[in-house]
Amino acid sequence: MTKKLKTSAAELVAAARAKIEEVASTDAIAMAERDDVLIVDLRDVRERQRMGYIPNSFHCPRGMAEFWVDPDSPYFKPEFGQDKTFLFHCASGWRSALTVSTLQEMGMERVAHIKDGFKGWAEAGGPVVPPQSD
Repeated sequence: MTKKLKTSAAELVAAARAKIEEVASTDAIAMAERDDVLIVDLRDVRERQRMGYIPNSFHCPRGMAEFWVDPDSPYFKPEFGQDKTFLFHCASGWRSALTVSTLQEMGMERVAHIKDGFKGWAEAGGPVVPPQSD
């Protein structure tokens, strides 16, 4: 028998969503046209290969986000040093909600996430670079 956790993943996501900016997919599609917005894809590289990805999105694996945004980290990526709004997404909005909450706690500003993730983006008719064929 599996022991119940003190806090479930769903509860963590709900708490994160209560304190971050969530962007509807239709609004995210419009934001993607702006020069001052960078869409950041947190999904695993295999998800991007299997499902496609948002054109011009920057791929940042979920496990590296905190390190890539921190200018004091040896893993810092210059993309995160730009004067932009960073719009994160994952497949359905759970991982991105947790990530944006953590990044806000770190002091990152102008950060939000696509509420329904890549799934919502695609269902709303957002442009998608098709999956890679093998």
